[in-house]
Amino acid sequence: MKVLVTGASGFLGSHIAEHLAGAGHGVRLLLRPTSSRRFLSAFPYEEAPGDVTDPASLPPAVEGVDAVVHAAALVKARNEAEFHAVNTQGTQNLLLAVKAAAPDLQRFVYISSLAAHGPSPDGAPRPVDAPPRPLTAYGRTKLAGENITRASSAGSRSIIFRMPVIYGPRDAALLPFFRLARLRVAPLLLGGRNRISIVYVDDAARAVAAAATAEAAVAGNTYTPEDGAVYSWRDLLAAIEQAVGSRALRLNAPRWAFSLAALGSEAFGFVARRAVPLTREKVREMAQSHWVCSHEALRADLGWTPRVQIAEGAQLTAAWYRANALL
Repeated sequence: MKVLVTGASGFLGSHIAEHLAGAGHGVRLLLRPTSSRRFLSAFPYEEAPGDVTDPASLPPAVEGVDAVVHAAALVKARNEAEFHAVNTQGTQNLLLAVKAAAPDLQRFVYISSLAAHGPSPDGAPRPVDAPPRPLTAYGRTKLAGENITRASSAGSRSIIFRMPVIYGPRDAALLPFFRLARLRVAPLLLGGRNRISIVYVDDAARAVAAAATAEAAVAGNTYTPEDGAVYSWRDLLAAIEQAVGSRALRLNAPRWAFSLAALGSEAFGFVARRAVPLTREKVREMAQSHWVCSHEALRADLGWTPRVQIAEGAQLTAAWYRANALL
């Protein structure tokens, strides 16, 4: 198959593109002139100049492909309008291009997030069709992207992936956690007892690539890959400590302390006119007791099971950080 991947210069998108190419599929990548090619040197690909926020650039990108994996998204922004422009309107733009230039597209895969669905109230994975309860602008705009996908001309051929916490080589989000562990200090929101599902990036990318190219009747489904266990942030910290070879002092940080830090982060972002990862909305999301999901539907439909568990995954991630002088 020939597959267009958006967001391929990023963390998950680059792994998805690499998996597709490694499986022998033709890969076309939607890339801006300013997009980094750092993670794209290990496999062959065709470049399609464009941007999901530029509708005119998209019809040539989708023409002639059999499937689209839409992984492009903003995970941090200065305001909801910025999230909307990429996560919601960008998805709309891409789907309109598919309707105009690739009406016979076999599959459209939309990479969403558990943030679009909302936390579990009781620690059990929520059914994928349960009413969504996003808590943040990011979650709301990713949910809007889901709804646009389902309502589009490609809706009956679409698949949605709601990702939990993803970690692994090339990840910038958990790098500060590794660095703090190496410095032997770890501030844990509400003691780090919040429960989360996680998935190693290579496993997540393998699931997406399989769904995008499978002959099985999986269109219309929503999937949530995870590694088969539920962890607390303390569990994640313990795996990271083992990977970096340091034991960190656990600091039980109340929510107000994180909120105060987020307020300072937002103030810096306002002055610098840049998006920051730590915001009060993000703290609200982090403070929820349960962000959990199940990969059972993926196993049943595609035979997918996770290969990398947290201890090995943390070791592989730390090794990549060291090899790239980040840790």
